[in-house]
Amino acid sequence: MTNESASSAIAEINPEQLPVPEHKLHGWTHFAGLYAGEHVAATEFVIGATFVALGATTMDILIGLLIGNVLAILSWTLITTPIAVQTRLSLYTYLHKIAGDSMSDLYNWANVLIFTVISAAMITVSSTAVRLLFGIPAQLQWYPTNSLFVLVVVGVGMIVVLVAMYGFNAVAEFSGICGPWLVVMFVCGAFALFPALADSVLGRTQLTSFADFITIGDQSIWTGLNSEGKPGIGLWEVIGFAWAANTITHFGLIDMALLRYAKRSIYGLCTSAGMLFGHYIAWIASGIMGAGTAVLLQRTIIELDPGDVAYQALGLSGYVIVIIAGWTTANANLYRAGLAAQAIFHKHSRMQVTFTVGVVTVVIACFPFVYKQILPLLTYAGLIVVPVGGIVFAEHVLFPRLGLTRYWAKYRGLTHSTPAVAAWAAGLVFGFGLNYLQVISFFYLFLPTWAVTIVLYTFLASLYGARDSYPAEEAAERDRNETIKEFQTQQALAEGTPGHDTSTLHKILRGVAWLSLGLTLTLGIVVMFGSSDMAAYESNVAIFYTWGFVFTIVYFVSAYWALKHTKSLQQART
Repeated sequence: MTNESASSAIAEINPEQLPVPEHKLHGWTHFAGLYAGEHVAATEFVIGATFVALGATTMDILIGLLIGNVLAILSWTLITTPIAVQTRLSLYTYLHKIAGDSMSDLYNWANVLIFTVISAAMITVSSTAVRLLFGIPAQLQWYPTNSLFVLVVVGVGMIVVLVAMYGFNAVAEFSGICGPWLVVMFVCGAFALFPALADSVLGRTQLTSFADFITIGDQSIWTGLNSEGKPGIGLWEVIGFAWAANTITHFGLIDMALLRYAKRSIYGLCTSAGMLFGHYIAWIASGIMGAGTAVLLQRTIIELDPGDVAYQALGLSGYVIVIIAGWTTANANLYRAGLAAQAIFHKHSRMQVTFTVGVVTVVIACFPFVYKQILPLLTYAGLIVVPVGGIVFAEHVLFPRLGLTRYWAKYRGLTHSTPAVAAWAAGLVFGFGLNYLQVISFFYLFLPTWAVTIVLYTFLASLYGARDSYPAEEAAERDRNETIKEFQTQQALAEGTPGHDTSTLHKILRGVAWLSLGLTLTLGIVVMFGSSDMAAYESNVAIFYTWGFVFTIVYFVSAYWALKHTKSLQQART
């Protein structure tokens, strides 16, 4: 085949199934915004309340969440990002290269189901805020009991579908705008309700020391007793919970779909924007907000939904935060679901497939039971996906070091990889078997499951052909990769390089956006530390509710126009 005909053949392949070209890589700020937006999410309201209900202590939360989230950051940085950067492929495409059609189809169907349900849960959570605006009663059954609620879900969901349809850039840009605001609002929500908690525990609205914070936490938030009044979870469970919460994306390698766009492997550390500002701060803040709302409304925390908590903490901005937090997570997960589905229906474009998956997602979102079961769903989803991550890790990282041939199944022309399917099945049996026997803590099941799958797959692959050499096939693979690089180089020259927006208007708009966030945070600090008594607190929190909402509008308008101005400038240059 000539170079010209080879390039023509490459041009006919869907771009999602090719390595990401050099000119489409992104800098670290893209990933910081993306992870902040995705992981400062509507689920944080649910998870924050869960730690309270499970009976963790204050010090367990402060220390355990820090350790667990740092371990998650390291998992992304040391396991997921290097494979993503070296291959520039999504897991779905790379798995097909390793294990063939049958394994890939099974796995992709599993991921379509998992991410569709997760996205649906986020849409439902967003809709709990919108329902308050229309006076729709809380949906306490597993099915919708109000037709207007269904219309709300459809309206909220279709926005998510449209954003996800336009791919990584749209998702990253949307999250990049929302991420900083979400972090500020979670912090301010905790600030806004903490004086009320302090008054209920200490008899005064102000703290005089860190010991006061611990006292309030131990007596009113993280009491060490679960919802049944029994001793709750301990430090190791909190660490494991924080680490295992995202196993599906780091040990399970799902985030290769996002991190394949990273310029360097070190960009895996950008996940700290989601883990430290999102899971660490947001989980603590949402626990404080939930406990404060329970005190003010004289209800238990398990009786509250995210809309109730957010409105009590942030006023009108609370409606916005639940909607936005649900959108940003649903967008990224629906994008992943679309990639998985497109890998199955590869003759159709990702946008077409994502739209179809999105419609199904919106239908599922109409059933409220989905978001209430999100925590077991995430944990079990991790157990399903982690063995596949172990198979890919073994082939990509360990095989070259052990003298085994990477991509051996492809070189042998296999469409069915018995070692991959068998190792995945065995990993599932092992992981869920450990769960049934309760040998180790539920939150750490992913570690032995991952390790056992790696060992088993390596052993089986060595028996089925990985020990053999395939010089002709390896040479053809190298030639194909060079042809792809040449084709993408020509693409880059034709498309041009988008420049950075350094205009005065862009700087002014960005400045206004950041100033509005700074003023919002200042108002929250005033409520937290400037309320000398309940009368002053009520006055300060009323000002915060009003002006916090005004600054929210200012932030989104200015951030949106700054982004639009940049996009217009880039289009003019190309």
